[in-house]
Amino acid sequence: MENLFDLSGKVAVVTGSTKGIGRAIAQQMAFNGADVVIS
Repeated sequence: MENLFDLSGKVAVVTGSTKGIGRAIAQQMAFNGADVVIS
């Protein structure tokens, strides 16, 4: 089965990622292969 959330080779910029939903989003994007930039 294909991974619908494969983010390999993608870069994500997540603001407000020090706590709450922003942090969870940044963690999941990294887990799914994205290079994540947080602020």
